[in-house]
Amino acid sequence: MKKRIYRKVPVNQFQPASLSLDNVGARLVVAVDVAKVDMVAAIAAGDGRVLNTIAWKAPGENAAVLGILRALRAAGFLVEVAMEPSGTYGDVLQYHLEKDGFPVFMVSGKRTFDARELYDGVPSLHDAKSAAIIARLHVEGLSKPACAPSPVRRQLHAAITIMDLHQRRYLQLIGNLESWLARHWPELPALVDLTAASLMALLARVGGPADVAARRSEAEKLLRGISHGLMAKEKITAILDTASTSLGVPLVGMERDALMAIAAEAHRALRAFKVAKTELEKLSAPTPAAVLAPAIGRTTAAVVYTDVGDANSYTSAGSFVKAMGLNLKEKSSGTIKGQIKITKRGSSRVRHYLWLAVYRWIQKDPIANAWYERKVKRDGGKSSRAAVALMRKLAKALYHVARGATLDSSKLFDVRRLEVAA
Repeated sequence: MKKRIYRKVPVNQFQPASLSLDNVGARLVVAVDVAKVDMVAAIAAGDGRVLNTIAWKAPGENAAVLGILRALRAAGFLVEVAMEPSGTYGDVLQYHLEKDGFPVFMVSGKRTFDARELYDGVPSLHDAKSAAIIARLHVEGLSKPACAPSPVRRQLHAAITIMDLHQRRYLQLIGNLESWLARHWPELPALVDLTAASLMALLARVGGPADVAARRSEAEKLLRGISHGLMAKEKITAILDTASTSLGVPLVGMERDALMAIAAEAHRALRAFKVAKTELEKLSAPTPAAVLAPAIGRTTAAVVYTDVGDANSYTSAGSFVKAMGLNLKEKSSGTIKGQIKITKRGSSRVRHYLWLAVYRWIQKDPIANAWYERKVKRDGGKSSRAAVALMRKLAKALYHVARGATLDSSKLFDVRRLEVAA
């Protein structure tokens, strides 16, 4: 790269007429280093030579940038735009570029970082240099056409966001509730799960142990009603008895109101989470996620489809696994043998939901459970490594499930060695 290649000029000082087809060639690459406000773009020739670097403030000056690109196109240049997928900060610019008919490509941020010393021998990285590197990587074919999510996937993404919002709030409140009960009614969590709607309703509507003891018949009726008669009579009796004999610190004044408020908020968050989960599953029913649902559940299938896309759009099971960040990496040198780990690239949410799906799988499937137990024993009791290995197997299987296959554990594991009936 030539000297002062990273010198930036404000967007309003750049003149499109300074570039000519005779000197530059028809192909023109505009490589954008995306930022929250201070955006930078390298304008490069078809061979990757940076001709100019412009800077502007987003979103206010985005229109000026679009005007420059339109002027270059009108002058006969074939303008291509390359960007990094940097969160949502570049979405507005990308939207208007695609709306104007400019081809937009994405260059991996990891590729840009890895190439920071490749072209100028200096291991530094700043906005103008990043833009220049993006241009070179695009010219060398190391980019992919930008693919904006469909309106359906955007709807699903919003539905998942709402569901996760309520779930995080619910789990936070359950943690608060646990600490309060440990102080004021320590016997209760041993009798009924903290996440039970009946427990939250009891605390929210009646109050602490002294209130439950004083209003025993009302509390008993409430527990039967909230549980729809599923809570055993013996358990209800035990809960009511501990209210009279609890060794917890008695609630005073506003402490009672605080306990009731926490329980009421937790109950409300739980109901909102269930409503959001139902809405998500309803939205995903007519999408390709429905094909994966029998194998991993409707919610997990919706998350996989939303964050990774349709499995049928991938050319191999390996590429589908890679999109989830479940492909393996190793860092070794000479006699030093590095540990093999998953890359964790891509959506962490997909991996979280697949992790939960794996534990549901081993609870229901004796073949998967037998393989898991043997793997844990072989790894010296490290259950997380066995779970990750099962995640990889499950992800590969989902690639084939999307194409009409059935999730069959006998085809994923050597049943004879596991000594488990298929």
